[in-house]
Amino acid sequence: MNGSTAATEDDTPVLEAVGIGVRFGGVRALDGVSLALRPGEVCGLIGPNGAGKTTLFDALSGIRRPDEGRILLDGTDVTRRSPVWRARHGMRRTFQRQQLFGQLTVADNLVVAQEWRGGGGGLVADLLSAPTRRTHEKGRRERAEAVLRSCGLDGIGGAYAGALPVGQARMVELARAVAEPPRVLLLDEPASGMTDDEIGHLLSVIRYLSVEEGCAVLLVEHNVAFVMKLSARVVVLDLGHVLAEGTPAEVHADPKVRDAYLGTVSGQSPARTVGPRGDSSGQECNTARDR
Repeated sequence: MNGSTAATEDDTPVLEAVGIGVRFGGVRALDGVSLALRPGEVCGLIGPNGAGKTTLFDALSGIRRPDEGRILLDGTDVTRRSPVWRARHGMRRTFQRQQLFGQLTVADNLVVAQEWRGGGGGLVADLLSAPTRRTHEKGRRERAEAVLRSCGLDGIGGAYAGALPVGQARMVELARAVAEPPRVLLLDEPASGMTDDEIGHLLSVIRYLSVEEGCAVLLVEHNVAFVMKLSARVVVLDLGHVLAEGTPAEVHADPKVRDAYLGTVSGQSPARTVGPRGDSSGQECNTARDR
């Protein structure tokens, strides 16, 4: 059974990319890419290495300004807004390479994500440990503990983030991204390096965020089986273009997708066998085709 509900009762896109183009010198990494993401929807974004997936994430999150097109958040053009502005207005992101504060504890990583709201009184209130400051700090600690529990990380709040195994570190990064409830969550290979049990828990957390909290999720992941199981809709990028879009079943059955990424219909070698780390082993493509 596939993924979460495609959208909540509100069918207005919370995030929309319109005709996005990105160039690196003479190379067009993205060429006229458009997609819309609605509240409560989990959308998978797949394609061979070099297809433009991370570049699209960079454009959506504000790390790279597109050369063409617009980014809309809740109907507002945010193309020129900074990543910080977008994060503070509900757009959060994780990265292929973990971006945790390794010298802070797990709990402190989540508290830091809430500190931008401040607590009034400035530096003086901090130095004097004003009651309002203590109240805000207590609330943020309680929120951090609750999020860690929901992510299956209770009991490790005092551990240093830099000492965690890969699977736990990835889950902590997700927990930090949702320390304040997001409107949009961009997940870049969140299951990479996780055990099967950790992947199962990750799937449950993402479903909860989409179904119960109405968070829109755009998911890049080389584990195609994970994407197909979780997503209500899948978008396939290839060489900077949208190659296909539809339900997991429709995308899996599309001959163009099978030729470019999942393997040929005839069962012969895929047209481009690029593994999840850019090697030419074809392992990921063959695994996806077998599934």
